[in-house]
Amino acid sequence: MPGLVWLALDGVGHPDDAPEGSVWEAELPTLRPLVAAGRALDATLGVPGLPQSGTGQACWLTGVDAVRRMGEPGRGEHFGPHPGPTLQRLLRAAALPGRLVRAGGRAALANHYPPAYFAAQARRPRMGCFPFSFVAAGLDLNPPGLPPVPATLGLGYAEPWPEQTPLSEVARLGEALAGAAREQDLTVCDLWFGDHLGHRGRDPAPPDLLRAGRAYLERVDALLTGLLNAGAPVVLSSDHGNLEDLRVKSHTLARVPFAGAGVDLGTPANVVEGGGVIAGWFGLPQNRVVDA
Repeated sequence: MPGLVWLALDGVGHPDDAPEGSVWEAELPTLRPLVAAGRALDATLGVPGLPQSGTGQACWLTGVDAVRRMGEPGRGEHFGPHPGPTLQRLLRAAALPGRLVRAGGRAALANHYPPAYFAAQARRPRMGCFPFSFVAAGLDLNPPGLPPVPATLGLGYAEPWPEQTPLSEVARLGEALAGAAREQDLTVCDLWFGDHLGHRGRDPAPPDLLRAGRAYLERVDALLTGLLNAGAPVVLSSDHGNLEDLRVKSHTLARVPFAGAGVDLGTPANVVEGGGVIAGWFGLPQNRVVDA
């Protein structure tokens, strides 16, 4: 499926599982209808504990139940935020970027990584699942030809998270990204800032944090609007809940959105099946047995 753009949210539970007054109660004229028309997927996979980014993202990237690859045999364990040796082996063997490259396809990660990121990785390698999977596939971070997408989408990184970029500029970024993505089969935006904000939650939810969470989703909405206006096929996912309930600082048991435009979402029930659906759009078979 040439030109597909994957907006991989981190820590954003489905609005149907959010409390009253949540970040989802913002002006989201493109995002909310898209999510409402999509699916709400289980991220717990029947395993006790709160879903985590490492196993959740590995499920999306591989279509394999990464949770049951962790912990004691037969029981499984949610693990994260960064993939350890077990998940790294799984991602090297079965993650979508590597599978695409090995099949002759093209993939790119659109995130902007500043010099400080590479310096930190040199001191202590702790890549998330998405950058790890692209590097493992032999692909560069900050690839040429793509407009760099900041994970904050124009908010300040630190409290009070000021709005540094107007929504109109984020929408134009989406349009530019759609154009550049036509040269790829898959372009991914690893949008982890939602989880960063979610971990600042407490009861009652701080007003400035709630404002920042809504502002962030408004920026996701603007990016999505630009992509769709430029005709890009888009898929949107999330690995676990967090931002949707700012009364707590932990992850949640909320279902997660799986939505898209120009794609057939099928009928997946959980994040593993959702990952299998995405791989299927590229003609790749389901990962049933993986040497990991």
